[in-house]
Amino acid sequence: MLFNSFNFIFLFLPLTFILYFLLHKLKLSKWAIAFLLTASLIFYGIWNPIYLILMLSSIIFNFGVAYLLMKTVQVKVRKAILAFGVVGNITLLGYFKYYDFFATNINWIFDTDIALKSLLLPLAISFFTFQQIAFLVDSYRNETKKYSFFTYALFITFFPQLIAGPIVNHQELIPQLVDKRNFFLNPENIAKGIFIFSVGLAKKVGLADTLAIWANDGYANVETLSFMEAWITSLSYTLQLYFDFSGYSDMAIGLALIFNIKLPVNFYSPYKTRNIQEFWKSWHMTLNRFLTHYLYFPLGGSRKGPVRTYINIFIIFLVSGVWHGAGWTFIIWGVLHGLASITVRFWGKLNIKLPYLVAWFINILFVHIAWVYFRATDVNQAHTLLAKMFTPDGSIVTFFNAAIFEFSTWNTFRIFDITWFTNPKTIFLFIMLACVIAFLLPNSIQLLEKFKPNFKYLFLINVCIFVALFCVYILNKNSEFLYFNF
Repeated sequence: MLFNSFNFIFLFLPLTFILYFLLHKLKLSKWAIAFLLTASLIFYGIWNPIYLILMLSSIIFNFGVAYLLMKTVQVKVRKAILAFGVVGNITLLGYFKYYDFFATNINWIFDTDIALKSLLLPLAISFFTFQQIAFLVDSYRNETKKYSFFTYALFITFFPQLIAGPIVNHQELIPQLVDKRNFFLNPENIAKGIFIFSVGLAKKVGLADTLAIWANDGYANVETLSFMEAWITSLSYTLQLYFDFSGYSDMAIGLALIFNIKLPVNFYSPYKTRNIQEFWKSWHMTLNRFLTHYLYFPLGGSRKGPVRTYINIFIIFLVSGVWHGAGWTFIIWGVLHGLASITVRFWGKLNIKLPYLVAWFINILFVHIAWVYFRATDVNQAHTLLAKMFTPDGSIVTFFNAAIFEFSTWNTFRIFDITWFTNPKTIFLFIMLACVIAFLLPNSIQLLEKFKPNFKYLFLINVCIFVALFCVYILNKNSEFLYFNF
């Protein structure tokens, strides 16, 4: 069930909301927790009931390991229990996500014939696995409390953040779930929740799904792209990914707010940043936090000298690449970001500051080029697209002449299926609009912080909902979120 589907918006969400607060109103708070857990499991199980069995098995396993950690005193035994739990989680993730990748490469290197399993990647496995690893580590550090199984299970399955994050720490979510002050309707939270949910909805179906038309068709026809088509394709994906994932995060924050739960911010204008370190402080912020706290710091962080620091930085970005997907394109993407982060750290020691616009342009160009590997189906496709992006041809003049100077419809740009979207004017204006929103306007979190329940924000909500309904009904655009694949 998608956040942007009518079944979710007009059936699942209102029923869950009404029954959850009704149970609290009747002083049945334990039943309300159990109901919200059940609703979250139904939300997840609708995609595939087999997913549900796997996730529940993972939850039971991790709850049991955490219980043993809290009951055990001996340090060596506790370390063994933690290692067992972490290895168990990584094994589960590795089997479903990376088995075929490793088997394919082993077959290629050693000329073997290991059979591929073509396993279906369980939805959200990367997110709930990392969240539970963090809980185990915190249990080992004696930073958790003795929670009930239902509370722990709801912490993992809470439907607004279950599928694609943000990756939530137990200290952020569980206290809110059991706080009696959150058992009552809060009109301010409801208004704010509806507002940021509608902004995220418009980002997804209005912006991301439109940009997906050019990104998907371009990558499907990469061999025949001209110079301008290559840039349109790559830029469309760079913007699509941002609006798709940040849109999901906005919707997750909004949905949680409706239930009086505040989730951590996951995006804060990453395309406005001046270097890759700033970028990762504002892009998928909770993943960066997880890797920093549970990998970078245990490896020694920056406490063991510059060489070890650079190695640790490289490791966390390599892990980030592998976490995102099983393929050499994701590994290359992670390596590129690791090398860029090391370069920025080294550059900082020279005390040379570039003008903001120069630094921003270098950073966004690097991020944009790296996304080509992230999106490509294989390394050859990425290299083909990059080669076309940096081989100018006559399409520059043709495109801008048609997009800006000519008033007749241009009919030579034929890699797309929808006629209206083949018009260079449409392409140019829409991409420029997306760039202005991503690069110049206040982000959704800034808008939320200034939110007041007045006609101005009511109008903005109505505009966002209209855009979403128009795109779903008229343009028939209702796709899954990109990070569902990771």
